[in-house]
Amino acid sequence: MPRRPPRHLKEYHAKSAADLARGLAAQLANTLREAIEARGHALLAVSGGKSPIALFEALRQQSLNWANVSVILVDERCVAHDHADSNTTLVRQHLLQEQASVAALTPYFDSLADPLDDAALDRLVSQANRRLARLHWPIDVAVLGMGEDGHTASLFPDAPGLEKALRNSGPLAWVRPNAAPHARLTLTLPALLASRELVLFIGGEAKHTVYRQALLQADPALPVSLVLHQHQTPISVWLT
Repeated sequence: MPRRPPRHLKEYHAKSAADLARGLAAQLANTLREAIEARGHALLAVSGGKSPIALFEALRQQSLNWANVSVILVDERCVAHDHADSNTTLVRQHLLQEQASVAALTPYFDSLADPLDDAALDRLVSQANRRLARLHWPIDVAVLGMGEDGHTASLFPDAPGLEKALRNSGPLAWVRPNAAPHARLTLTLPALLASRELVLFIGGEAKHTVYRQALLQADPALPVSLVLHQHQTPISVWLT
């Protein structure tokens, strides 16, 4: 019998990816409006890759005071902004359009050192953390995805850099995934769990299976389980 989700976790089941994008966009917009009304500003963290594109295109049509919204990435591949795998560029192209064009995106970097060895990544993280220090923390809502290996953000299982990313108090750390291209900068687990709200969206049966496994117990071999089994931050999981 499947284990019930933890009490702090709410599940939403959408009939289609389009329904998920519309429903989640409306929920995120409400959260951002409430943050702006309460504090005058909102900090939104979003994931990259192809999965959230439909969500971005639905969210950017939501009516709210986008000029008071700051946007950061949950994680970024260490590639130039003109690279096809750049999450920064993806967010600019698919989220920061229409009504959301006046929101302020803070990229983690402008350019990259060559070669990008561990020392260069350490410097990149330090520089990016100084940039992020200017924002209004904590994150109001962080939007997470999940891979079939159980990673979320760029918290990849058994990856070099993972231990620091799970424990460091600074907002960012670097990770070198074993089974994915490019070194990454990622929000650390403590930074994610300090958010006022977390959202995780999951599509497809293969990922549903991993998610149900992650609900069984907290296990660093499935980093998403560390997000699901914490009890400090409410989390909603959207499934399709």
